[in-house]
Amino acid sequence: MIAPFDAAPDHDATPIAFVTKSSWPAVRDALPQQAQQFAAANNYQGKPGEFLTLPAAGGSIGQVLFGLDEPGAKAADPFRAGQLPKLLPPGNYRFANAPHDLRLATLAFAFGSYKFGRYRKGKDEPPAVRLVPPIGLDQAEINRIVAATTLARDLINTPANDMGPEQLQQAAEQLAARYGAECRCVIGDELQQGFPLIHAVGMASVRAPRLIDLTWGDPDDPKVTLVGKGVCFDSGGLDLKPSSAMLIMKKDMGGAANVLALAQMIMDAKLKLRLRVLIPAVENAVGGGAMRPLDVFRSRKGVSVEIGNTDAEGRLVLADALAYADEDKPELLIDLGTLTGAARVALGPDLPPFYTSDDTLAHELARCAAAENDPLWRMPLWAPYDSWLDSKVADLNNAPSGGFAGSITCALFLQRFVEAAQHWLHVDIYGWTPKPKPGRPEGGECQAARALYKLLSERYG
Repeated sequence: MIAPFDAAPDHDATPIAFVTKSSWPAVRDALPQQAQQFAAANNYQGKPGEFLTLPAAGGSIGQVLFGLDEPGAKAADPFRAGQLPKLLPPGNYRFANAPHDLRLATLAFAFGSYKFGRYRKGKDEPPAVRLVPPIGLDQAEINRIVAATTLARDLINTPANDMGPEQLQQAAEQLAARYGAECRCVIGDELQQGFPLIHAVGMASVRAPRLIDLTWGDPDDPKVTLVGKGVCFDSGGLDLKPSSAMLIMKKDMGGAANVLALAQMIMDAKLKLRLRVLIPAVENAVGGGAMRPLDVFRSRKGVSVEIGNTDAEGRLVLADALAYADEDKPELLIDLGTLTGAARVALGPDLPPFYTSDDTLAHELARCAAAENDPLWRMPLWAPYDSWLDSKVADLNNAPSGGFAGSITCALFLQRFVEAAQHWLHVDIYGWTPKPKPGRPEGGECQAARALYKLLSERYG
């Protein structure tokens, strides 16, 4: 997607006036009489999301009115301005006054302009609705976040026939080439020696599984490692998903897409850290070589894992990747994955849970998530549930029976593979917007990456 920003002078752009229901009477009274009459004829009241174009004397658009939530309203949406690109006629626009949060409104405008056009004619056409960037914003930072968000959305939205493990590797290699990073891969049967769980999940597919390993930055800087679940399509394996649950499983590499987006922000901003990105990229397919329920595999860490359910494959590939990352003793180890339906039952699609035993890290991340309108919610690593992972024949079972606390037990499973990292954070994202919202069109979504980028910028900027 081409960013919807325009360098035209302010006087060439149509002004957008933000109002609220309470501020509307004063704004209305300051308008020319003809504009007041036009607004009254359209019964404009300044309600959230209410939109009206006011005509100029010559018949062109003189001004746009757009309603925002009242400050402090219970369900106020900082991304409300993200509705504008789908409402405005083609042209150049500017903010005539400051919305509640100028930076978030500008981001929302760009996010709301997103279109996944890979398979449609005119995909490279610039946006018809463009915004003159508000004065005083760090436009390089805005562009950085918009570009990374676009990357995550594009990767997730790409159907699995064009986004398999090899294509995900290519996306990582292109990113590495752009920023002078190194990218290595362990592919296919080579995984059997060091990464047996990754191999077990991907071995039934005709598309070879792989571990993508990207590194960037000064080796003497603090080590930050990102691990992203890259299941390019999840059929559920032999524990086959029903068709309704399989429909959007192209998004099951959303963790990988989001760590690549976060890596792009980090590298573009030149944060002072030693970055490593690990992506186990696989397809969980059905075939004669597929892992079976009650199979047992020994992980990279040496821990044996019984397969309680082949559809709990994400934690398996992450386990080997986390164990590998942990060997490097990073200062901060972060993993993201589209892991459990239990997380969505508990918190819905818009509010991913995160897990860490570090209270300071949890507080900082919650603050950054709120500031970026990239919501996250801390959930407990509840130690009494750890015994639910016990197996009668192996060290661990990947899918405890009973169905309770599925997101927590997944986090506890992953925690078994992290020992040496100074700090560890696990985020169970959804990676998808099921119904369009302001600034968030239906489809693949960048979740947690902006909040994490803010946290890392504050620590290593």
